[in-house]
Amino acid sequence: MTTATISTTVSKRPRHVARSLLRRPASAAAIGFVALLVFLAIAGPLVSPHDPETQDLGNRFAGLSSTHLLGTDEFGRDVASRIIQATRIAIVAPLIAVGVGLLIGLPLGLWAGLRRGAVDAIAGRLADTILSLPALVGALAIVAVLGPGLVNAMLAVGIIFSPGLFRVVRGATLSVAEETFVDSAEAIGSSTRRTLWVHILPNIAAPLLVQVTILMGVALLAEASLSFIGLGVQPPDASWGSMLKSAYNNQFESPFSVVPSGIAMVLTVLAFNTIGDSIRDAVGLRRRT
Repeated sequence: MTTATISTTVSKRPRHVARSLLRRPASAAAIGFVALLVFLAIAGPLVSPHDPETQDLGNRFAGLSSTHLLGTDEFGRDVASRIIQATRIAIVAPLIAVGVGLLIGLPLGLWAGLRRGAVDAIAGRLADTILSLPALVGALAIVAVLGPGLVNAMLAVGIIFSPGLFRVVRGATLSVAEETFVDSAEAIGSSTRRTLWVHILPNIAAPLLVQVTILMGVALLAEASLSFIGLGVQPPDASWGSMLKSAYNNQFESPFSVVPSGIAMVLTVLAFNTIGDSIRDAVGLRRRT
């Protein structure tokens, strides 16, 4: 059965797919974890036990205690509060990167898959060129031009993501464009824009959503990598990547410091990947039924 048929089934029965996700313990736990992250990103200042930027140099590298649940860093700042503060970056950064990738790759992929022609040829060659470069090296080159900072770093990551999204959208669109309902829509005078956004996009939503959820985890790792080397989030703001860098620099004074931010990052990436895999499995379930 083609990708178009699978996507059409899912687009017609989104509630069944959602129920399938919630019935699976792994996907339900992953969705709940991401929901918790979103809550912490929004309500972080209200639930943080301490001010994440308040320094207490007389209490550097304090161990776990009832006052500091995850200890303190090299400046005496509460690690748990900084983990909560960095949750906002963990949500916003992937959204920026994936949003930029979709903004570039989605319309080009839709048009290239339906109309082909010069847009398909030019965009395809550009995508091949970018995909041939190591992703992190390409992001570093773009950040070097734009300058360090969270937004610039995620713009760079989004540009690197766009060729892959273009390929996914183009391939799914090519399959859907062969369906009779697309021919019928064009036969009754549907414009290209309406055909793309009303008839094709809903029917490629499933594979696109799988790709997006997986890229959310990749974007988080990219942000952490860029922040680790000083090109992402800038002090005094906290991100899990910059906290890992600080823990690495002070690994002999406080070996435990790497654990909180490392576990937070692993769990978040695992949650995004689990959601993506569960969506793919739910799509396959709907296809078999």
